[in-house]
Amino acid sequence: MTTSIPAPPPADVVLGCMYYGTRIDRQTAFRMLDAFIDAGGRAIDTANNYAFWETGSMGGESESLLGAWLAEPGRRDRVAVATKVGARPTRPGGTLADTEGLSAPAVRGAVEGSLRRLGIAHIDRCYAHIDDRRVPLAETLGAFSELVSEGKIGEIATSNLRADRLREALATGDGTTLARYVALQQRHTVLAPRPGSTFGVQEATTPDLLDLLAAHELQLVAYSPLLEGALVSPDRPLPNAYDTQENRRRRAALATHATALGVSPSQLAIATLIAQGVAPLIGARTPDQLVDSLTARTVAVPAAIIPDISPHRPC
Repeated sequence: MTTSIPAPPPADVVLGCMYYGTRIDRQTAFRMLDAFIDAGGRAIDTANNYAFWETGSMGGESESLLGAWLAEPGRRDRVAVATKVGARPTRPGGTLADTEGLSAPAVRGAVEGSLRRLGIAHIDRCYAHIDDRRVPLAETLGAFSELVSEGKIGEIATSNLRADRLREALATGDGTTLARYVALQQRHTVLAPRPGSTFGVQEATTPDLLDLLAAHELQLVAYSPLLEGALVSPDRPLPNAYDTQENRRRRAALATHATALGVSPSQLAIATLIAQGVAPLIGARTPDQLVDSLTARTVAVPAAIIPDISPHRPC
């Protein structure tokens, strides 16, 4: 029998745990996780391949550390756990060219591996991590659906999909008993990248994708919401894909409005995403960064300033 974890609010801060167990040691990670739930945080996010690119890592280090933390009494029933499958290399020293993919056997094996490392009976939300065009979407959805029926997954979601592929995935499940994606985790910030920009296996949101999410009432979880700090650091250049005159103006407006509201630019950026119906995925590396991000949950963003900061329509 599985324990029902109350779902987080549709738009709230999600704690990203990518570097837990590699760049972030156990003691620091435990302090941040405890601080997060003590402050009312309800959702943590990882993946079965985090962080395979770090020296000496294979992937799964983050899940293993979270498993040790979740094993302490009183923690599991306070937090919803999300992980991702499909992008873990199948061999030591492997790359994204060697990933497990999203075939039915791969999905089942990956989920069972994640459950072992996390030390839990079920995953609250499981994402298909990156698109796998080698496998029919019906096969991937079928595998996830079986795992939902068995109680090993609570709900399914996807990540790094373009609008046409998300539309196809939703259509594949229409009129069937297949489980339906409830959310998309995507590169997203208050700024829009230059049209046509590419980010490797990562996919950024586009206007048509945001329209699709709204039409089907899917949650958007935004990773890299602060552009690795460039959004809120005027002394740092914006990444090339975002470095436009309009975005430089919007970044300056973000700083001006933050000063007027008495908050930090990062807090206002995160609060603006929440006001737009987006769940920001924060990747704090220190307790101070975590506190700064969590405080954003209490920032009331005047509706009149949002268009000055961000061109995106509410999700």
